[in-house]
Amino acid sequence: MPFHDIPGQAEVKTQLQTAIRSGSLSHAYLFEGPEGTGRKEMALALAQVLHCEEGGDDACGNCAECRKIEHGNHPDVIWVDSEGGSLKIEQVRDLQKQFAFKASSPKPRIYIIEGAERFTTQAANAILKFLEEPGSATVAVLIAENGQALLPTIRSRVQRLVFRPLPPELMERELLKEGLPPALVKPAVRLTSGIVPAKELLQRNWFAEIRNAVLQLGRESTRGFAAGLVTAQAVSAKGETAEHLDILFDMFILWCKDMIALQRNRRDTVLIIDEVEQFAKQAAGKPTHHWVSVMDEALKAKKKLRGHANPQLVLERFLYAL
Repeated sequence: MPFHDIPGQAEVKTQLQTAIRSGSLSHAYLFEGPEGTGRKEMALALAQVLHCEEGGDDACGNCAECRKIEHGNHPDVIWVDSEGGSLKIEQVRDLQKQFAFKASSPKPRIYIIEGAERFTTQAANAILKFLEEPGSATVAVLIAENGQALLPTIRSRVQRLVFRPLPPELMERELLKEGLPPALVKPAVRLTSGIVPAKELLQRNWFAEIRNAVLQLGRESTRGFAAGLVTAQAVSAKGETAEHLDILFDMFILWCKDMIALQRNRRDTVLIIDEVEQFAKQAAGKPTHHWVSVMDEALKAKKKLRGHANPQLVLERFLYAL
């Protein structure tokens, strides 16, 4: 995947392409940012541009070298990922052995380490030595969500490139091009930081069920606490849906923002786009501070779930506030 095919992250692309053109590419980078923001794709694009038969500051994506890298079978591009939740000393030693052999071409070899914040202490010290004594024509890319979890000595030896969450509007355009349903796409891109995790969310049946539950509970809230209690019990009794009540509360926050937007006649910004007329009447029936307080209750509910409170009781307490 060449640079030009990666959505967003213009600042990172500019920094890398400027370094490639000027011949000042660093021997080691830290790609830091949330999952789904294009860190892996950017590492792949960097590997491709370093080996592309066309040359230049971007890969063609079509030559034999680019295709080998994309398919994961290029001998001079090595990926390392965590096994069992951590990066172990054995993996670093194996990496060092592979780099002890002669490269297949004079072009730079590149190794990409995913989940770099999950190094064991031994592995971190071993990779530090590897970074301190880079071989000729070698580029390292460490991928991490939280760069601060790396040893300060490792951070000091890499160039940090920060990946920002993709703008929801950009993700929405890309996903709608693929024919995905707007009613699900609009909330999904506000609950994730990248296109890949948004797609994964859209593929889960429970996501659509949670969205429908929010709409139903929202409607029933006008008829009092008891009206929504049966629905709430049904929601918390469903296996996968009950396991993702945090997303339900996130969805309620979006719904409350929609209610405030409807109060202000900003229908173009509404995300949960069903039954707009009915919800516009409902929004007008409460002051703005009510919807703000409901959002606050949703945040409190998420915090209680993280503290392992009873999900059924958390949901009932939230419904009472709603």
